[in-house]
Amino acid sequence: MFLRSNIFLVSLFAMAIAGCDAGPERASGANDAGHSAPTASTSKANSQVLEQRPFDNRDDFENARRGLIAQDAELVVDSVNGGEIWNMQDYAFIDSDGENAPSSVNPSLWRQAALNNIHGLFEVREGLYQIRGYDLANMSIIESDTGWILVDPLTAGETASKAFLFAREHLGEKPVRAILFTHSHIDHFGGVQGILQHLSDEEKADLRIIAPAGFEEEATSENIIAGPAMTRRAMYMYGKQLGRGDRGHVGTGLGKGPAFGTFGFATPTDMVSETGTELTVDGVPMVFQIVSGSEAPAEFTFYLPEHKAFCGAELVSRNMHNLYTPRGAKVRDARIWSGFIEEARNLFPEADVYFGSHHWPLWGQDKIQEFLAKQRDTYKFIHDQTVRLMNRGATPRELAENLQLPPALNEDFHNQGYYGTVSHNAKAVYQYYMGWFTANPAQLNPLPESESAKRTVEMMGGAEKVLDQALREFSGAADMDATEGRNTYRWLAELLNHVVFADPDNGDARALLANVYDQLGYQAESGPWRDFYLTGAYELRHGAPKEGLKPAVMREILLHTPVSLFFESMAVRLNAADAEGKSTTIKVTFTDLQQSYLLTLQNSVLHHRLTSDDTPADASLLLTRPMFVDILIGDAGLKELLFSDDIRFEGSKLDLIGFFSMLDKPDGRFNIVTP
Repeated sequence: MFLRSNIFLVSLFAMAIAGCDAGPERASGANDAGHSAPTASTSKANSQVLEQRPFDNRDDFENARRGLIAQDAELVVDSVNGGEIWNMQDYAFIDSDGENAPSSVNPSLWRQAALNNIHGLFEVREGLYQIRGYDLANMSIIESDTGWILVDPLTAGETASKAFLFAREHLGEKPVRAILFTHSHIDHFGGVQGILQHLSDEEKADLRIIAPAGFEEEATSENIIAGPAMTRRAMYMYGKQLGRGDRGHVGTGLGKGPAFGTFGFATPTDMVSETGTELTVDGVPMVFQIVSGSEAPAEFTFYLPEHKAFCGAELVSRNMHNLYTPRGAKVRDARIWSGFIEEARNLFPEADVYFGSHHWPLWGQDKIQEFLAKQRDTYKFIHDQTVRLMNRGATPRELAENLQLPPALNEDFHNQGYYGTVSHNAKAVYQYYMGWFTANPAQLNPLPESESAKRTVEMMGGAEKVLDQALREFSGAADMDATEGRNTYRWLAELLNHVVFADPDNGDARALLANVYDQLGYQAESGPWRDFYLTGAYELRHGAPKEGLKPAVMREILLHTPVSLFFESMAVRLNAADAEGKSTTIKVTFTDLQQSYLLTLQNSVLHHRLTSDDTPADASLLLTRPMFVDILIGDAGLKELLFSDDIRFEGSKLDLIGFFSMLDKPDGRFNIVTP
């Protein structure tokens, strides 16, 4: 989950990207951001959704409100650097019962957004509490013999601090004895410093921090290699540039959205590596299940026998999750994921309450067992039926179009596509086994998008002719039935994308494609799909961001990242053309770690290895890890590199400066909806 990662190192860099120009003059019926009004066919499509789900079932709303102790009706969280990072009032346009969806929002997504609006401090069971709606994720509180055990201290220090102080205000001030990180996505650990700042030195000295095996490496390294590309895409997935409103961002399905504040890290004291591990934490017995490789590469669930409470972490949620996350990530194994859910169902059959890292709890053994069984079968169904059809020759597009959940799995809201979807999850299963190639030779070596677009548009008679026909089809789609109208918009998105990529300065093509994306966004049940479409429309109208990622916001986490991973990152930033014909060796010695690494540049490829202090090199750099991080994130520049007392050189400074000049500095501003 940036926020999902990661939700999270990558998801969180997105927060640092600024907005764009004011953009063109608004068309008739458009809102301030330029988003057009929903058409008649979009309105029909969304109204028909009300017939496809049991919207009269109010159990989720009762569960989401159950146990409310206190609520900050005007919840606002400010950044330590100034400005708001969280404001629940931004979502006040969503009615509290989720029954009055405007025609520009899929009613099912609207319902989920209303549920995710329910925030505050809740009693889940005596001695077990949750704070929800202060961030994308939940923070849970378990009363122990002498204090509190906190589970998942949110994404940002600011939101975690606000939530923690709110809990103290209403539950009383108690010492924190332990913190549990259920998994390695940043929305479940990044706020930890916001908790630690309120603890006494004695509390911090005795504090246990419990995490799944592999947590530290996964939490600090995820997306180091492909971070800039993932960050740019995360802007789309979480609607970073969109206004909050019925023609903009309404929520992610998983929650409202990431909190873009200050991110921290704390080193675990206890690592759990095996399912069945039992720990007693300040008098509270816990039984752990390792589910690494499901939603996160390092993750556990746990059971509280005295409370009969099962914490499902993010193994299960009140929505279908992603087997592939559209921001970009390695695909997840649906078969293993389903197996872990079945294992949890059998390990903890006595559970009388379920609570998770997102959404609201569920009470009752039978209901929990049914919930787990349907979550289990949702992922297993997508896996098995995708592979079955794949083995009959179905392509990813055919799978996405034809695979649907059976009625038995499609009657509940908790496994619907508010975050993941059957469509892109089926493609993920295909990708997991078969990769990108469909075996059709036409896809083996196609032209780049812009070149293909130019030839296609030229063969169709030119941009003006294509636009005339597209405009007629767009106008006609308004009066079509819901399915035909949606398919027309889908086709027009492909067609007009060709025109834009053939001629990115064609304002008419950009405007019409933006209107098409609006309609597809309004009809989407998935929060990320909606945000992708509407962000695409926004950038077609206003352009790409003026400023890119600012990795300095991740400094605290990068300080805990293994230094070898930074050299991996440097290798993928090497500009091969600049390095052509050059050969050099650079030794980097971390004086605080007493470690040296030898970097070898040859054949336009950069290698690194751990070495001894006396290994010869063309140039040597001696510095601390914090100074090295500052150089990489841009807080220390050429002046510091040459004149800082914290840096020493051996050998040629020119070789060293020349080496660093060969490394790309990606700014996270590349185009997506234009070439």
